[in-house]
Amino acid sequence: MSSRPSDLTDDQWREKLTPQEFAVLREAGTERPFAGEYTDTKTAGTYECRACGAELFRSSEKFESHCGWPSFFDPSHSDAVTLRPDQSSGQTRTEVLCANCHSHLGHVFAGEGYPTPTDQRYCINSICLRLAPSE
Repeated sequence: MSSRPSDLTDDQWREKLTPQEFAVLREAGTERPFAGEYTDTKTAGTYECRACGAELFRSSEKFESHCGWPSFFDPSHSDAVTLRPDQSSGQTRTEVLCANCHSHLGHVFAGEGYPTPTDQRYCINSICLRLAPSE
């Protein structure tokens, strides 16, 4: 019987992820702005969790926010991500986690005035994602 991704220990995650991936996905770190692989990507496809492979976002919901990280206005499915309050930086934010493995992905912000259908910006670290291009 194999472990579910949410049941893996830190040592098991360290074997599976690079040190940089572990720092962001498992320790809620943040990659530098404008340095991520998918910040400016326009390739059609789905964005999967780099830790467990679950589908999280689609390119059709990705938009240019010019914030330095890939931005999406909605996850691919309503249950693809989990949201929780985050006060770690001295301000109240909403953390975005992979619903399947509970890895940190980034944060979601609302009411910023972007011309999107949801008025939300899921600000996601590129290092947390893997793009599966459409065929």
